[in-house]
Amino acid sequence: RVTLLELMMVKVSEKNPVNSEEMNVFMRHAEFLAGCFQEKCEAVLKLTSAADAEDEEALVTIRLLDILCEMTSNNGQLGHLQALPGLLETAIDTLRLTHLAGKQAVNVFTATHAMTGQEEISHPAVGFKSHLIRLIGNLCYKNKENQDKV
Repeated sequence: RVTLLELMMVKVSEKNPVNSEEMNVFMRHAEFLAGCFQEKCEAVLKLTSAADAEDEEALVTIRLLDILCEMTSNNGQLGHLQALPGLLETAIDTLRLTHLAGKQAVNVFTATHAMTGQEEISHPAVGFKSHLIRLIGNLCYKNKENQDKV
């Protein structure tokens, strides 16, 4: 699943213009991926324990967030994703939970933890909170309703 999501990320990241049929496919995929992210977002909290450092569900969630960030950076898909019910709220709640997890114990979500050694820097969850913030910012871009929610 992680490999498939990485391939999707490459396709979404391409700067080539897309026709309306491809855009419709992208929007359906975006909706599906957003739903998967909303269902599985709390799996990333398993990464607070060293025993679950390679949890596949958490890695899938991280890749889903990466793709959603990239999709919301594209103006053609942005409006559709901004209107999805619950995506913004899920991103905000997940950010709160990861921030709280980082404060409760030293783990991958602790702000100072990322600079303690080389093994943490290469951890896939490093930058997860910044990607959540990017997603929240993208979902609020030129959208007064979402800005008011935040």
